[in-house]
Amino acid sequence: MLFSSYIFLFAFLPVTLSGFCVLSRWAGPKPAKLWLTLASLVFYGWWNPIYVGLIVPSMLFNYWLGRRIGNTIRSGRSAKAALFLGVGANLLLLGYFKYAGFFAANVNALFGTHWLLNKIVLPLGISFFTFTQIAYLVDASRGVVCEYDLGDFLLFITFFPHLIAGPIIHHREMMPQFAEPRTYHFNWDNLAVGLGIFGIGLFKKVLIADSLSGHAATVFGAATNGPLYARDAWAGVLCYTFQIYFDFSGYSDMAIGLARMFGIILPLNFNSPYRATNMIEFWRRWHMTLSRFLRDYLYIPLGGNRHGEARRYLNLVATMALGGLWHGAAWTFVLWGLFHGVCLAVNHLWNALKPSGGRIGPWPMWLADWTGRGLTFVLVMIGWVLFRAADLHAAWHLLEAMFGISAVPAVGMPALLKVKLWYWLIGLLAFVWLLPNTARIVRDYQAYPEAAPGPRDAVGAWLRWRINPAWACIGGLLLAASVLSLSKAGEFLYYNF
Repeated sequence: MLFSSYIFLFAFLPVTLSGFCVLSRWAGPKPAKLWLTLASLVFYGWWNPIYVGLIVPSMLFNYWLGRRIGNTIRSGRSAKAALFLGVGANLLLLGYFKYAGFFAANVNALFGTHWLLNKIVLPLGISFFTFTQIAYLVDASRGVVCEYDLGDFLLFITFFPHLIAGPIIHHREMMPQFAEPRTYHFNWDNLAVGLGIFGIGLFKKVLIADSLSGHAATVFGAATNGPLYARDAWAGVLCYTFQIYFDFSGYSDMAIGLARMFGIILPLNFNSPYRATNMIEFWRRWHMTLSRFLRDYLYIPLGGNRHGEARRYLNLVATMALGGLWHGAAWTFVLWGLFHGVCLAVNHLWNALKPSGGRIGPWPMWLADWTGRGLTFVLVMIGWVLFRAADLHAAWHLLEAMFGISAVPAVGMPALLKVKLWYWLIGLLAFVWLLPNTARIVRDYQAYPEAAPGPRDAVGAWLRWRINPAWACIGGLLLAASVLSLSKAGEFLYYNF
């Protein structure tokens, strides 16, 4: 079930929210939580009910094992064996559904074997709920997980706003909220704020991201067949660069807005990443909860920066390569992760070598910032070529065309994209570089320290979201425009990961 679908907007959401509010008022928190858990399972199983038969046993196993690990730690004994069992079982489940075909294909290519696997359908959101549960088990082994009710745990994992495509939530962010009595008292302000954030996200997804998807698909599809014009390659990659930005940003806004309607605050997952002036900053702004997971549960356990600079850079590259593989079972994703890992390592090396004041040469800081922003943006675009391309050959054709090292297309071959598209792309670049994001616009109503305004990010009073008639009209217009275009809405890109 898509957030951007009629069935969700006009049936599932109002029924689920109404039932939650009524049960919270007249029956208490436990029936309300049970209702929301069951509704979330309906949401998850909408495409294929068999998925429910996968996620429910997974949750029960991880809850049981988490409690066992916690009890073992409190008794002063080691829980390494139980933790190894839990992490291994979760990774085995993820590995079978997501990577078995990839592994078999590579073994066949390498050794000339003929392993055949029946087509394995990837369960929705398996990467997200697997990482969430692994984090829960690791924290239980560290002794930082409190005793939680089974109902709270099931809701923590299944809560539908984050279930399919994140954010990757942490138990300490969510469990206390489910235990708060005020969560079960209907609040009109929460509904207003949630609808406002949801409306902005829906507009980004339906009116911007989906309008770019066809242009991006045209260019990336053509790249599988041969050389392209440089202008087509750049325009197509820019289209995908903005498509994934507004698609993922829109989803994140919708998830946060939906949760807020139920009185729950999800962590910020997206904070204007294209405004980053270097690659380190980019990963502090893009898919923030995934970056946090990779840092806390992979990079630091690998050794982080505790064993010298060379080991630090190796850990960065390895972490990002595995982060790339998490996105999909293809070598293009692995190379995308390796590319970002190398960029991060070079960025850290540069920071270590430059003067302590941080200023290089006589250039003013604003010029240095904009130069860094432009360079970072181009590097991110190069990464998106690897991320989106059907295979390595298609990625190479695009990069050849972008940087003028490819063969020229046949004489008379028509351009793939119209020139007027560039006006739209330039406008979107100004949008992502200059305008405040959703979290900053509504920061007076949210609890996001990450979205606190910086010296160059001040939001004028006229752009600060308020519960008033003017913003109600703006929100209504955004929702109306989006609803009228729902028939053209496509699937969220991160549903595939």
